[in-house]
Amino acid sequence: MGIQIDLDKCVGCGNCVPACPFGLLEIIDEKVQVKDGCNFCGACQEACDYEAVVIEAVNQVSVPSDSHRGVWVFAEQRHSQLKSVVYELVSKGRKLADTLETELCAVCLGHNINEVEQLIAYGADKVYLIDSPVLAHFHEDLYTRKLVELIQEYKPEIVVAGATPHGRSFIPRVAAMLRTGLTADCTGLEIDVETRLLLQTRPTFGGNIMATIICQAKRPQMATVRPRVFRKEAPSKGKKGQIIKMDLDSEGVTSSTKLLDFIEDITEAVKLEEADIIVSGGRGLGKAENFQLLEELANVLGAALGSSRPLVDDGWISYPHQVGQTGKTVCPKLYIACGISGAVQHLAGMQTSDNIVAINNDPNAPIFEVATYGIVGDLFQIVPMLIEKLKNG
Repeated sequence: MGIQIDLDKCVGCGNCVPACPFGLLEIIDEKVQVKDGCNFCGACQEACDYEAVVIEAVNQVSVPSDSHRGVWVFAEQRHSQLKSVVYELVSKGRKLADTLETELCAVCLGHNINEVEQLIAYGADKVYLIDSPVLAHFHEDLYTRKLVELIQEYKPEIVVAGATPHGRSFIPRVAAMLRTGLTADCTGLEIDVETRLLLQTRPTFGGNIMATIICQAKRPQMATVRPRVFRKEAPSKGKKGQIIKMDLDSEGVTSSTKLLDFIEDITEAVKLEEADIIVSGGRGLGKAENFQLLEELANVLGAALGSSRPLVDDGWISYPHQVGQTGKTVCPKLYIACGISGAVQHLAGMQTSDNIVAINNDPNAPIFEVATYGIVGDLFQIVPMLIEKLKNG
């Protein structure tokens, strides 16, 4: 931003001087002068009757359009299996790359990784594969250093990764080492065709506002995306591409941590992101014991059990079941919301579901605004009727 005084219009009346909350204006030789420290609040501009105060945005200079090319997806794996979010990002990355008329590449680090060729089928033109026993388990320092080296060598203009525990752990370090920006937990990615800028949308202020962020002056443009935000497209068996195997050079990489053992987290049994049907409960359940009713409905449907945040905060159910901005983002074929009012934070995590059935006794509940089917009534009457009907056909 910048502030200017049009000396031809300024008459030195002084009306703007007391309007400045920081006392940065003064009259010198019958003209207004601005001291250093202005935060461009606009108070002086409003006080001026002669339109002599001008506040303008100063455009930053973008990097040359030909200095970086290509869209990259970090292909995260665990136990040699690619994470489902990778296919979602490759599907979206293909659309971004097509809009930019550039190539789509995936970067995969690990050991004996299965189905690497599937990255080509889902849209990647190239896969940079680094296979080493050292990378069998996530090693933050090695992953960070190698990804930074690859980006510095090949210069992509966009790099995206999943907002998973691993992605949230080391992708910010990559961005910091590259001295570029990073938008975390995005829910939307689009391209401004004229500027080639990546429009990165994410919820902010507790989910009450959707902010679109751009990285205008640095490359690459980097973002992490929550799982199940984008749809995984069908693979193309005829898609051609390259799998480029690269060596790992770990010399000179020091680490402040050492992996002693890997212990499987029992909460991983709750895989809400992969469920086709989810039954979720909210405050309308009244008490923790009433989750048994939803568990029965979930068992009949072969569904996963979800929850809104207040119930997790109160200890009614464990965190892996939480759906929403601070929980998991889901996109099942069927989402049944029982006694959930529909706070924006919860809607941010489930509103892209194929079909949403809302059961609530408040006809004005926000959940009905996104519901495919809404049932206004007492869930303690409706859910048992659903269970009985499903059991007996």
